[in-house]
Formats: sequence, C-alpha cells, structure tokens
Amino acid sequence: MAKQKTKYFIFNSKEYKIDGQGYLVNPADWDEDFATGMAPRVKIEGELTEAHWKVIRFIRNTFELMNTCPLVYVACQQNSLGLGELKKLFPTGYHRGACKLAGITYRQWYFQKYLVETNIRQHEHDYQSKTYSIDTRGYLVDAEQWDENFAILKAYEMKMPDYLTDKHWAIIYYLRRQFKSRRAIPNIYEVCEENYLDLGDFEKLFPDGYHRGAIKIAGLCYRE
Repeated sequence: MAKQKTKYFIFNSKEYKIDGQGYLVNPADWDEDFATGMAPRVKIEGELTEAHWKVIRFIRNTFELMNTCPLVYVACQQNSLGLGELKKLFPTGYHRGACKLAGITYRQWYFQKYLVETNIRQHEHDYQSKTYSIDTRGYLVDAEQWDENFAILKAYEMKMPDYLTDKHWAIIYYLRRQFKSRRAIPNIYEVCEENYLDLGDFEKLFPDGYHRGAIKIAGLCYRE
C-alpha cells in the first residue's frame, strides 16, 4: 500500500498536518479551531453547537485518558444520543465526522489489537485496577462487572476470526440493554429480528454460537 502524502489544512493562520483522508496526523496538534475549521468539510452547516462539542470533547477526553477512541455505541450512550440523532449532528458519520473533528483517526481494529497483544488482562474503571470474576465455564459472574475490555479479551480468548466490529457491538449492546430492562436474556430469534440478521449472518459473527459466544462476550450468564 502506498504511503499517503501529508497535506496541510490551514485555518486562522495555523497549519495542521492532515493525511489524504483529512484526518489530523498528530492528535496532539488538535485544538478547537481545527474542529471549527474542519466542520464545513464534514458537511456541518453553520457553527458547531454545544451538542456537537459535547461529543467531540467526549472523544478527545477518552483518547487522552485511555489512548483509545470510544466506539460509536459508547459515545451515543454516554451522551444520551440515538444513532439517528448522531447522524443529524454529524452527517458524514461517526468515523468520518465526529472522530475527524476530534482530531482522531478512528482505527478500531488497531486499538483492540493493541489491547490484546500487549497482554492487558485488567481494565481500568475510573482509572483504578479491576479484575473479573468468572465461573468454570468462562461466564462473567456479575453482569455489572462487564466492560468493553472484557468483551475484547473474551473474543480473543475464544479465537474469533476477526476483531469485534460495529456489527458485533450492536448485538452485544442490544443484549446488555435487554437484560438491564427485562432482567432476562432475549432468545436468538428476537436478537436476529431486532438487528435485521438471519441465523446465517449471526453464525458468521459469533461462530461459537449464541449462548457460548454472544451472551458470554456480553458478560451475561446463560443457565443451562
């Protein structure tokens, strides 16, 4: 793959190095002027509103504190937004809109690979060390202990063929929401119907199956 040529984006007399797709090359060079000047390029009309800034600052804060870009579902959850509302704020999407304005090149697979291959086996919750309690079958004992790092590491442990994609996370967060609201785990037919999947699609996403794959990764426990 040919190396992308560095370009420059100029706003308010300041130069920012960007790659061929318009992402900031060095996230440390970011400032609010970059987001303001780049906004028209991601099809945002008018000035950035507080709703825009709330998402942008959340992405920046997460990256600066944890060296990772938050997933779209986390950004929506933490900012009380639906995917439709996010789309209205950032017409070009989460990756090419919100993350770009936040000065972050969104490479989800890279950050997951980084977490796994550096052998991180603990997750920092509020930046304090955390361990997980699992039963003999590998299910999380307490669903409230779950976080994204548990899901990433469990998927790696299960030798899933790919790192978790947005499609995986959609299922995982659907299961978590349903369990939280109903205190029960939906059946696989409900999951497929609500997420517009057929059983073949689901099997490709979770080769270990529904109970031993998706439910386990979502930090829920299926009692046989």
